[in-house]
Amino acid sequence: MTTAAVVLAAGLGRRLPGKLRAPFRGRPLAQWAFGAAADAGLDELLVVVGQDGLADLLPPRARAVANPRAAEGQATSLAAGIAAADAAGHDAVVVGLADQPLVPPEAWRLVAGAPAEGLVVTAAFAGERRPPVRLHRSVWPLLPTSGDEGARALFRDRPDLVVEVPCPGDPGDIDTLEDLERWS
Repeated sequence: MTTAAVVLAAGLGRRLPGKLRAPFRGRPLAQWAFGAAADAGLDELLVVVGQDGLADLLPPRARAVANPRAAEGQATSLAAGIAAADAAGHDAVVVGLADQPLVPPEAWRLVAGAPAEGLVVTAAFAGERRPPVRLHRSVWPLLPTSGDEGARALFRDRPDLVVEVPCPGDPGDIDTLEDLERWS
C-alpha cells in the first residue's frame, strides 16, 4: 500500500490574508506543516495550492497540485489532492492543513501507520479529533466535492469507518492575527 501526504494550502485566508507566508517562529507559517509532512517519510508529498502557488516554500520532492476552484471551499482542495493521489496510484492519503504549524512528523506517521481496518484514521490530540486524517481510497467517493467540509462529513455520516490515534503535538490552526501572535 502506498500513501501520499496531502497538505491543503489553497485557502483564501480571508481572515488573515497572506497568512501562509506570515513569519512564524523564524520562517513562513506554511513551511512548518510542509516540513512535518515531508519529514514523515510517506511515499509522496502533494501540496494543494491556490493563486499563490507557494512554489518557493515547498520542500524538495514536494509536488504542487493546483486548485483553480479554491474559492469554492476546502472540499475542492481535498478533491484536487485526492485526484492527484489517485492518478499517481496511491492507496491512501494522509491529509493535513498548512495552517497547523505545531503538528509534528510523528503525528503524520502515527496516522499513516495505523492498523488497516480503519478506513478513516484521525489524529486525536488530547481526545480532540483534528488533522492529519488518513483516507483509504475506498472512502474517496464518499467525500464532499464542494463546500467547506472535508473528512468531517465522514466522521458525522459514517462513524463506523473512523478510528482515532492519539498523537503528540498541538493541532491549533492559525486563522487570525491574534492566533499568529498567541502561538508565535
